[in-house]
Amino acid sequence: MEQLKILMVDDEARMRKLVKDFLSVKGFFVVEASNGEEALEVFFDQKDIALVILDVMMPKMDGWETLRTIREYSKVPIIMLTARGEERDELQGFDLGVDEYISKPFSPKILVARVEAIVRRSSGGVTDAVEVGGIYMDKAAHQVTIDGTDIELSYKEFELLAYFLENQGIALSREKILNNVWNYDYFGDARTIDTHVKKLRSKMGEKGDYIRTIWGMGYKFEV
Repeated sequence: MEQLKILMVDDEARMRKLVKDFLSVKGFFVVEASNGEEALEVFFDQKDIALVILDVMMPKMDGWETLRTIREYSKVPIIMLTARGEERDELQGFDLGVDEYISKPFSPKILVARVEAIVRRSSGGVTDAVEVGGIYMDKAAHQVTIDGTDIELSYKEFELLAYFLENQGIALSREKILNNVWNYDYFGDARTIDTHVKKLRSKMGEKGDYIRTIWGMGYKFEV
């Protein structure tokens, strides 16, 4: 089996080595960059990066600008690292298309678990397709069309919509959604999922009304 390539971007060499060592043990091939400019050179040169781990605070080009540039061309899964645990940073990250958000200091084992979860869901070989109320989802092709028109979804938005489609008519708590879509127990603010739902609804247009809010609990997908 071919090794999946992960790009680790951090201006601290010690942090890059720590993450690289843990991921290498799990069979991943890790390439490094010490700042945003270098990260973009590596990303666009190698073209086969399966996932990016991106620090926020870096010289030359910070993580936000690097993220925005990558998102203009790619929906590759991105995990953001930050030394600041402020809620506004987290919400900004999700709004820009971050798939995971981890505050420093963190457990390398937790980071590895999240990397494996993302890789498992994004390349798990799921081949089924589903069509509901004019929404067609091809999981293998990672494609969604609404009334025949393609819509562009981030990795996490795609996973969220897939979970809704698989659980039609079922009231889903925020905790249940996070645990299933994010693949880990989430102890942060519920606005994390609310931000994703808001963006997903917006991209779905009128079909966004299928995602109903259940006040005080979570959401239900109902056609």
